[in-house]
Amino acid sequence: MKHIIGIFILMFAAQALLAEEYKDFGKERLNSSLRHGEWVDIKSVGRTIKAFVVYPERKDKTPAVLVVSEIFGLTDWVRSLCDELAENGVIAIAPDLHSGQKFEDLDAARKATSALPKEQVKADLDATADYTLTKIPSCNGAVGICGFCWGGGVTFAYANENPKLKAAYSFYGTAPDSADKVKNIACPVYGFYAENDERVNATIPKAEELMKAAAKKYEPVIYKGAGHGFMRSGEPDDPAMREGDKKARDEAWARWRTLLKQLP
Repeated sequence: MKHIIGIFILMFAAQALLAEEYKDFGKERLNSSLRHGEWVDIKSVGRTIKAFVVYPERKDKTPAVLVVSEIFGLTDWVRSLCDELAENGVIAIAPDLHSGQKFEDLDAARKATSALPKEQVKADLDATADYTLTKIPSCNGAVGICGFCWGGGVTFAYANENPKLKAAYSFYGTAPDSADKVKNIACPVYGFYAENDERVNATIPKAEELMKAAAKKYEPVIYKGAGHGFMRSGEPDDPAMREGDKKARDEAWARWRTLLKQLP
């Protein structure tokens, strides 16, 4: 009996480890990066939040991109993606909208994220955008935003809230469903979606209709063979990496690099 119990304990520990690796890898890239990354404090409404900033190696001032995480919060993967953005020539700044929370499983992440007040998320993004424009001297005044999964939906929604944004890159996040949610968008919105993700993709046609009616630019692209979350699950360093997602991630990055060069 003790032997059987011991086996179950080892299996549980192994599963817990795999779950942690699935949602929080990327330290190797961060530790080997030659780019400067740092934590900063940002004053938001009634509180102070942390944000992770990575600077590109450039001799001139550059655009900046706000990075909105998945439901797992500001993981090492999100920070490693910030480094990858900086490698491609822009300042990347990721606010910790989850206030330092760490999650042991998917349900905990879902509950915590759904409990975040929308007004607080907007205030934190406003504070981060203002910080970028006023406290980062190497920023040239152009700010975009990107987000993944939950963060992809937040990205599309926030484009309607901040007229200073120059571009929005929404990765497999749900799209707006009413005219009032797009009427104030002042920048182009670029969508990156997975073929095997109808839950999200079902929201695209309505958003296309709304954006066209409002004379807004919306360019959604659906990547064949990919599943939801392919920017993370397509990472070679992800223990659960999927080949279809890796191909989609490579294609998405090729497109994204071109779009980043178009930032003012």
